Amino acid sequence: MNFFKSLARISICGLLTAIAALAPAQMASPQARPAEKAPEPSDIDEAKRLNKQAFLYRSQGKYAEAEPLFKQVLAIAERALEPNDPALAGLLNNLASNCQSEGKYAEAEPLYQRALAIDEKALGTGHPNVARDLNNLASLYYSQGKYSKAEPLYKRALAIAEKTLGPDHPEVVKKLNNLAILYHSQARYAEAEALYRRALSIDEKALGTTHPDVARDLNNLAELYRLQVRYAEAEPLYQRALAIDEKALGPSHPDVATALNNLALLYKSQTRYAEAEPLFRRSLAIDEKVLGPNHPNVAGALNNVASLYLSQGRYAEAEPLFRRALAIDEKALGPDHPVVARDLNNLAEFFQAQGRYAEAEPLLRRALAIAEKVLGANHPNVATFASNLALALHKLGRDTEAKVYEDQAARIRAGTARQPGKM
Repeated sequence: MNFFKSLARISICGLLTAIAALAPAQMASPQARPAEKAPEPSDIDEAKRLNKQAFLYRSQGKYAEAEPLFKQVLAIAERALEPNDPALAGLLNNLASNCQSEGKYAEAEPLYQRALAIDEKALGTGHPNVARDLNNLASLYYSQGKYSKAEPLYKRALAIAEKTLGPDHPEVVKKLNNLAILYHSQARYAEAEALYRRALSIDEKALGTTHPDVARDLNNLAELYRLQVRYAEAEPLYQRALAIDEKALGPSHPDVATALNNLALLYKSQTRYAEAEPLFRRSLAIDEKVLGPNHPNVAGALNNVASLYLSQGRYAEAEPLFRRALAIDEKALGPDHPVVARDLNNLAEFFQAQGRYAEAEPLLRRALAIAEKVLGANHPNVATFASNLALALHKLGRDTEAKVYEDQAARIRAGTARQPGKM
């Protein structure tokens, strides 16, 4: 079985670059419309208030609550500014990134594209803001498994950053990491490793060896090694990342939760369950305390603890955690989010591990329907869910029906293997 869950937290850099607050200058730029359309000071204050509240909701994982606020801020700005004012591009990115977090990819794409078009026209094709827009659009394609569309955008963003900011700028590191993560996801490990190592080298030289950004780079490189079963190389990197974050950020910071989670995954991969469990539990406790018990990150942490218990045959302990993770994500993200599909698949595989195939089937059907609708018919996750559904149907004695889903998974995987750049 292919067990698809949140597992490692790879630190994608600058994935959803956004404007944190609206300054009055942004609402009264040199390109503002004639006086009769200029915003009242009260409008500016309201936009700033709404924007602040929207970002607070985002930080809490309350994307549905944030969305209408981002839309209101954008509407105020559109009344006040020229259609190609760069300030609008930032606000479009904010709304698009929130839609992306909600799994509303079809809504996010035109917003990102409009932001890119505005900045290219207003600032020129080589401006750092254009690199930001390219990076964000690429991240959307990456989320959808559209790697061939994401790669040239990530590369162009990197080239712009290197040219405008210099080869050793922190923004270049972000672009290096994002391109590396793309290669990482495609199993293009040699290409990913070179970029991760360059990012780490730049940050160590520019920021010092104990900066949290260095911990992020160490984490990403370690995860690459873990997936290649290079455990002896991964472990000291994970441990160093954890030590840096604990010292720099304190023992209860979300980044410490990430470092604990990823070190625990390494131990789980090696069946070092007794060492993994306290790390997973501490990671979960931090997320619950800092983010609240109903945050999507908590659901991811619950999935990881549950998967550890499943690996040990501790079914009675695993089931409520899988169910709680699903309930959190359904409430926070909506019933048709790709993360909900992941949770459904996880719970289904829990049932399959116990031979409870009749209970697994409806969960897998729902996961497959979500993935096909949101991610597209050829996404790798669709292949995963179709394959797992085929297994359940075989076990239920419905071989003819199972063959349909086996063939679907095989077609997707064969097509993915033929994509340019794949190994």
